[in-house]
Amino acid sequence: MSRLGRLLRAPARWWSRSLSFRVVTNSVLAAVAVFVITGWLLVDQSTRGILEAKTEQSVSEASAVLDGMQASLSDADLRTSTVNEHLTRLARDVASRGNVGDQYDLIISGPVSDITSAGVDVASVPDVIREAVEAGGQDLFTTPTSIGFNDGRTARAGLVVGGALLAPGSGRYPVYFLFGMEQEQKTLEVVQRSALLAAVVFLPLMTGLMYLISLQALRPIRAAREASERIAAGDLAERMAIRGADDLAGLGRSMNHMADELGRKIQQLENLSLVQRQFVSDVSHELRTPLTTVRMAADVLHDAREEFPLPTRRSAELLKGALDRFESLLTELLEISRFDAGAAELQLDDVDLAALVAAEVAAQESLAASYGTTLILRAPGQATCRVDPRRVRRVISNLLSNAIEHGEGHDVVLTVASNADAVAVTVRDRGVGFSAAQAHQVFTRFWRADPSRQRTVGGSGLGLSIALEDAQLHGGWLNAWGRPGHGAQFRLTLPRTPGGSVTESPLPVVPDDRRPA
Repeated sequence: MSRLGRLLRAPARWWSRSLSFRVVTNSVLAAVAVFVITGWLLVDQSTRGILEAKTEQSVSEASAVLDGMQASLSDADLRTSTVNEHLTRLARDVASRGNVGDQYDLIISGPVSDITSAGVDVASVPDVIREAVEAGGQDLFTTPTSIGFNDGRTARAGLVVGGALLAPGSGRYPVYFLFGMEQEQKTLEVVQRSALLAAVVFLPLMTGLMYLISLQALRPIRAAREASERIAAGDLAERMAIRGADDLAGLGRSMNHMADELGRKIQQLENLSLVQRQFVSDVSHELRTPLTTVRMAADVLHDAREEFPLPTRRSAELLKGALDRFESLLTELLEISRFDAGAAELQLDDVDLAALVAAEVAAQESLAASYGTTLILRAPGQATCRVDPRRVRRVISNLLSNAIEHGEGHDVVLTVASNADAVAVTVRDRGVGFSAAQAHQVFTRFWRADPSRQRTVGGSGLGLSIALEDAQLHGGWLNAWGRPGHGAQFRLTLPRTPGGSVTESPLPVVPDDRRPA
């Protein structure tokens, strides 16, 4: 049953996926409809024409024979013979002429009994014709019928023509001529067979022709799709071959023009991006020298601040804090420029992620205490991996400091786990959080969920961007979950070995307390 279901669903799949299949199917269905209507009209008109010609011929012949019989009956001397005897002789003579060439059979309703050609069944004359002849004058009446026989012959299709003889002083005697229609029937069968044969030949031929036409029409569209896919994959030199000057050639020219403009715009953006990266890198390096000089002077002032008056002392402390943040921003800008230039490299070493996270927790205890936050580490065992410890610790430091700053004084929980392919750490806070729509924006450079919020830790807006770059440089993931008023959770997942693939993280990105039961 499943195989039958697949076979029945196959046309639906082809219909939804293949434009050529839809074109061929619609064209063939339209051609079949036209052919059926045309064939029906042809057979119907042929049938009508043959029947009308046969009727006209039969009525003409029956009228001529009936006139001769009427003349013979009018001239007969009924004093020497009865009407029945004379009708019998007429019927015998007329039937003999009708048997020549099997033209017709005869039935005469005589005064005593019906007089018929040999073996003809009188029931071959429909009652409607009998009633019409008996009620009418000298008119002839006709209708199709089936001619039956009493001598074992097979019934055959025919046409009955009815009229009447007037015997002087004796009344009306109905006469019925039965004309066989074997030839006409054969002609109709030939027409029907010809129409059927034409359908058998026409439909496959039409299907093949429509398929070839659809290929010719759809080949440029398929080429345009393939070209657009290669352009989207980065092959900006890809162009469509243009032949002729029709609408499809116009499509090719439009595609090529679009590719030219797209390549030009991308080149402009790449040049602009290169200039921007170079500018950031140059400015960051150039600022290092004056910053070092200012730093040295600020350190001297900060160390001697106790000797200054209170306003001067406060200015020295503010200068020291601002220089710390400025130096951090320069460091992050330089790191970003290295990522943009593709110059970032890993310094790999075998480490225990649980121990590395524990060391960072210990380093940030004083900061957490200043916010009234308790740091909780859950690391059931070792989570060994081969990573760049400096970069991984920088990611943990960034996530942890963000959790402390935005945690509203609530506990911050760090969880470490591992499986056969990967290691992971989550940082969970219960602070202000962010909306689900902002889960990807948090990694955008210089983006902040609350621009008006007082910034005391970091604050450049580059920390999470650098953390994401560090995670991706290892071949890992950095995911974010958050809800306003329910805090946030960040998850770092890294492969155990360099170049390893990560298909499943050891930890969920959604906190346990927020997942549906």
